[in-house]
Amino acid sequence: MTGIGKKKATIYDLSILSGASPSTVSAVLNGSWRKRRIKEATAQLIRQLANEHGYTANLQARGLRSSRSGLVGLLLPVHDNRYFSSMAQSFEAQVRSRGQCPLVVSACRDPEEERQVVETLISYSIDELFIAGATDPDGVHKVCEKAGLKHVNIDLPGTLAPSIISDNYEGARMLTQAIIERALEDGPLSPDDLYLFGGRNDHASHERIRGFRDVKRASLGADPDVCIQPTGYSPAMTARAFEAFYEDHGKLPRAFFVNSSINLEGLMRFLALHPHETFADIIVGCYDYDPFGSFLPFPVFMIRQDSDAMITKGFAILDADRRPPTTHLVRPSLVPPRTALIGPLDALKDIE
Repeated sequence: MTGIGKKKATIYDLSILSGASPSTVSAVLNGSWRKRRIKEATAQLIRQLANEHGYTANLQARGLRSSRSGLVGLLLPVHDNRYFSSMAQSFEAQVRSRGQCPLVVSACRDPEEERQVVETLISYSIDELFIAGATDPDGVHKVCEKAGLKHVNIDLPGTLAPSIISDNYEGARMLTQAIIERALEDGPLSPDDLYLFGGRNDHASHERIRGFRDVKRASLGADPDVCIQPTGYSPAMTARAFEAFYEDHGKLPRAFFVNSSINLEGLMRFLALHPHETFADIIVGCYDYDPFGSFLPFPVFMIRQDSDAMITKGFAILDADRRPPTTHLVRPSLVPPRTALIGPLDALKDIE
């Protein structure tokens, strides 16, 4: 190890190697360099040197000096979901790039559990909290507010803290339009041929249903209420809804919109119990992206939500002096059938 020997590097060692002052090195390693208008190239050089020479931040000592622990929390509803796992991957990468340590936990969509988990995180003296997909974001806000903890909502909005969410209405419009256009290639499509499965009484579901119904009415002239099947975020309930439709009609709808990859899993459970001919000609739209779902034997259009942009915007809000409780929309993208996109895992280094 050039210039330092085998001992772990200190801030002063990195200062000598980089040619930057110790205070500049410290600002880069604790994530405050943007506020000090330090050049991106300088920050990248210092981080690279820190990695090469084994620098390890003493978060406990830093906390004693600055009253900050260096810990940043992300509260998820569930881990077993590609969208939220991708969000966690983006979150961890961005937290580490700021010289901080990420903590990722879930509360299983239970509002009481959400509040208890946040109280536990506060006991560990976290500096900031991202609240993703909370069942009761305003209840979590009150816990954070009482503790003086900076926080922001992601994915589902609250009314008391700033929120960054997907533009669910526009995403649903794009997805529904794509479903209809593809279905019309095979012949006329009646309003009774297009259904929506999934969703519950939350902001994202309301906006997706609104976008679906607006496009369907404009394109097909009507949207009977029976075509909306709110099954919640439950694979089992979604599978039962498809089973009930199949028992009543002897087939599935020609085309349908499923509200999330969780609801798409419910469709897979149903299909596993029935012969191939019951679903060979269906057209599906899913408001989530999963590369495996994209390659199913029937067309599957998907919406990819930009969790990385949401995390970036969240940090920008937390870094600001004022944080009014406004909602910021992040546009998602439409993914055609049989498309494999890169994601956060592609940024991981290969282990030899």
